[in-house]
Amino acid sequence: MRSLLFAPADSDRKLDKALASGADAVIIDLEDSVAPSGKPAARGRAAAFLRGAISSTQRPRLIVRINSLQSGLADADLDAVVPAHPDAILLPKSEGAASVIHLDAKLTAREALFGVADGHIRVVAIATETASALFGLGTYRDAGTRLIGLTWGAEDLSADLGAEANRDARGEFLEPYRLARVLCLAGAVAAQVMPIDTVYVDFRDEAGLRREAEEARRDGFTGKMAIHPAQVAVINDVFTPTPNAIAQANAIVAAFAAAPGAGVVGIEGVMYDQPHLKRAQQLLARAKAPGAG
Repeated sequence: MRSLLFAPADSDRKLDKALASGADAVIIDLEDSVAPSGKPAARGRAAAFLRGAISSTQRPRLIVRINSLQSGLADADLDAVVPAHPDAILLPKSEGAASVIHLDAKLTAREALFGVADGHIRVVAIATETASALFGLGTYRDAGTRLIGLTWGAEDLSADLGAEANRDARGEFLEPYRLARVLCLAGAVAAQVMPIDTVYVDFRDEAGLRREAEEARRDGFTGKMAIHPAQVAVINDVFTPTPNAIAQANAIVAAFAAAPGAGVVGIEGVMYDQPHLKRAQQLLARAKAPGAG
C-alpha cells in the first residue's frame, strides 16, 4: 500500500470522495475525526459503507480505525464493522505486540460469531502515539500473522509528552518525533511488515508533502498516510518505482543470476554486492504489487 487516506466515518460525502481518490487504502475513521456523541451513528455509517464497497472488484483496501483498546469503545466499534468484512483494522495507541495480540483475540471471536473467515481481517498498528509505546517497537515481531503494517504518529505523541510543538519553523520534525519515526521503521522491518510513514498535515503544501514522502521512501518506508484526497496522487507517484529504477534493479538481479555464487558483480564500472541485490529485489516486488502502477 502506497497511499492510505483517512475519511471520517460520519461523513458519507467524504467516504465517497475517498473511495474515488485513487488511494490504495481508505481508512474509515471512528476515532479522532468523530465526536464522542456521534460515534454510535458513525459505526452504522461505517458498516453500511463497507457493505456497499466491499464487493467491488475495483476498490482500495478498506481499513477501519477503531477507538483505542484503552478507550472502552473498541468492542462496540468491532461489533459494528466486523460483520461487514473490512480488510483490516487500524489500531491506534498500540503499546506493542501485546496490544495486537489483544486485538487478535477480539477479532478471532467476532469472525467466528459473524461468519467471517478466520484471519481475514488484518491489522495495521499506530505504534508511537504514547511515550511508553516507544519502548515496545521491538516486540512486534512476536505479534502474530494478522499484523501487516506499522505506522507512527506525532500528534498524539506530542500531547502525551507535553510538548509545545512537534515540528520546527521549517516544518521539519523535532528530535523526539524523528526518533519515533526511526523506531517505527526499524520495528516494522524487524517484524517483516510494511513500514508506513505518518501524515503530512498541511494538505495545501504539495512541495512539502513530496519532500517528506521522498525522504520516507529514501529511508525505507513503503507508503504514507494522507488526510486529504489531494495528497494521494503525490504519494502514489513518490512510492511507485520509476521505469529507470526498475530497469536498474532488473540489471542487478540479472547480473547476479548470470554469476551464481558471486558475492559481487560489476555493471558498467560500478560494483554491486549482496545488499544491493536485496534492495533491487525489494524494489521489483513493490513494482509488481497491486496499485503500484
